[in-house]
Amino acid sequence: MLFRKILTGFLLPLAALVSGPVQGQSGQSPDPRGDAVALEMGQVFRQGQGAAQRQRLTQLLPQLRGHLLEPWGAYWELRARLDVASAQELQEFFTRWAGTYQEDRLRNDWLLLLGQRRDWTTFSAEIGRFRMNDDPQVRCYALLVRLLREGPSEAITEEVRRLWFAQRDAEDACTTAARDLLIEGPGRGASKVAGLSADDVWRKARLAAEYNKLRMAQDAVTLVAPAAVAQVQTAMAQPARYLDGRVIAGSKVRKELVVLALARLAATDPQEAASRLERKWSLHLSKGELAWAWGAIARQAAQRLSPDALGYYARAGQGAELTDDMLAWKARAALRAAGGPQWRLVLEAIAEMAPAMLQDSAWVYWRARALLATDTEADKAEGSRLLANLASPRGFYEQLALEGQGQRITLPARPAPLTPAEREAAQRDPGLQRALHAIVIGLRSEGVREWNYTTNLARPGGLPERELLAAAQLACEREVWDRCINTSERTRTEFDVEQRYPTPLRDSVVRRAREINLDPAFVYGLIRQESRFVMDARSHVGASGLMQVMPATARWTARKIGLTGFTPDQINDRETNIAIGTGYLKLVLDDFDGSMSLAAAAYNAGPSRARNWRNGPVLEAAIWAENVPFSETRDYVKKVLANATVYAAVLSGQPQSLRARLGQVGPRDANKPEPSPDLP
Repeated sequence: MLFRKILTGFLLPLAALVSGPVQGQSGQSPDPRGDAVALEMGQVFRQGQGAAQRQRLTQLLPQLRGHLLEPWGAYWELRARLDVASAQELQEFFTRWAGTYQEDRLRNDWLLLLGQRRDWTTFSAEIGRFRMNDDPQVRCYALLVRLLREGPSEAITEEVRRLWFAQRDAEDACTTAARDLLIEGPGRGASKVAGLSADDVWRKARLAAEYNKLRMAQDAVTLVAPAAVAQVQTAMAQPARYLDGRVIAGSKVRKELVVLALARLAATDPQEAASRLERKWSLHLSKGELAWAWGAIARQAAQRLSPDALGYYARAGQGAELTDDMLAWKARAALRAAGGPQWRLVLEAIAEMAPAMLQDSAWVYWRARALLATDTEADKAEGSRLLANLASPRGFYEQLALEGQGQRITLPARPAPLTPAEREAAQRDPGLQRALHAIVIGLRSEGVREWNYTTNLARPGGLPERELLAAAQLACEREVWDRCINTSERTRTEFDVEQRYPTPLRDSVVRRAREINLDPAFVYGLIRQESRFVMDARSHVGASGLMQVMPATARWTARKIGLTGFTPDQINDRETNIAIGTGYLKLVLDDFDGSMSLAAAAYNAGPSRARNWRNGPVLEAAIWAENVPFSETRDYVKKVLANATVYAAVLSGQPQSLRARLGQVGPRDANKPEPSPDLP
């Protein structure tokens, strides 16, 4: 069973969400017929942008005139024919819907099309009006315009390099900007004062190979070695065959292709990749190529929780060749080391990370712990300072830092009550109105995007904190819990625990949890992470409801807990979903000897994976959680446990300990009963 949760396209019943009518901009309540038209237009738009869809959208749009969601209808209709729309039509749309999310969304789409067409004159005229500024491709096109007008500079080169390296799929904008910045690239001389080097391009190809992005690797190699593009596919698709078919790697191109092949081989068998590298290829590669190859092998070994990982990292050495992801797994492997954390290596890995990584709460916390483990008073003082600055009830590592300062997790005082004027301003905001109404009638994806734009991006820096609290409160009162929580979480100084950690269905959740001897705070912590209390949430893999239960798991659990007459269509009934979700969670928790960390991992990624991940040394659970191989599950475990700790304080009114909930994680006690073999 795999519980992967991406919440998209859910239908929410009106009665469950609205405490009163959402008023239109003119004060009237939107009509049900208009709602039906908006729903149909949204459905037609998602079906594609062929001739039939375009025609139907054009036919439906007049029926949405004057409706609260008319901006969405106008966007869908024009977006579907954007490639043939006239400049006048676009400007009329931008004028009619000025200041809305739909205006900025269409301008984003238009800017991408202008970039693809290389219409830099129109692009330059429009880019200054783009408010979101959150699309990396648009940003790369804007940098390309600057490059064409101003020539290369260190600032342009650095930003293009960062954006190009960060992209995870092949796309035009950043690849084109990189090509035009390439020193001595195809058709270019060496007269540029700043630009990307061939080494930069090969580094991009390596990153693409490491994450198995063939097209992206080929696009990069095309810039420096077009004749070798065909070999890239062989090196990545059949790495062992490619490596065995080469006697030497004399040229730069051949060496780099060997590195790509080693990276792909390491993805399936790090030990075999290490053996081939040591036995044959280490003599052919440069120091930098060798360091990166060992780093790629070491990262894969660390993700497999292999004790060999630190040995591979030692072969890689220190230096700029290791990526931030490689360094993160080096730190994790050092934390997990047999015999206890190797704090010197933890510090060494963190010190090499990029500045942005150093701001992550995980690495702030582990750096603090590593400094506290040294013998130097200055280091210990710095570690204490880092913990003190991080400490708060806001998240997993923040809570651990709080306990590291000798304090328990308590609930902060609520902010000052919202004034009538603050509440009214949120209620009258047209973007928030449209967003809530879209969510209410079933256009959840559109509503969420407009809500996020209105609160985060419509103004530079987003809404001020008091306005965020007012918007969150509006969502809370309408029981749109995901927007309530996510919006309130954006405040930095204010902490409204009732908004961030609401307790919908409290009687049902607490009663059911206590009936089966399950901690209700753990249940709430899991639901908050699973569905944000969206009653009929559905994930892309078919998990449903508050507790995101898969149909097959629901049937199995219903039999186990004696829920007779269960049928899959009942899975979104809230009482049934709670009964099955809590029943399954209790069975998982018992199977893992009461470990909440292991149970959370099993709930998200499946019991068999969690059983494999517990093998190895006995670890404090925070170290174990940081070493969970799947990034989604790693994040999930930490958030569920941090949520549960706050919910325990909410439900009990007493200070709490995250450390106590975490405990330790290690291999199963052989003297205890075997785990349930049929637990899905």
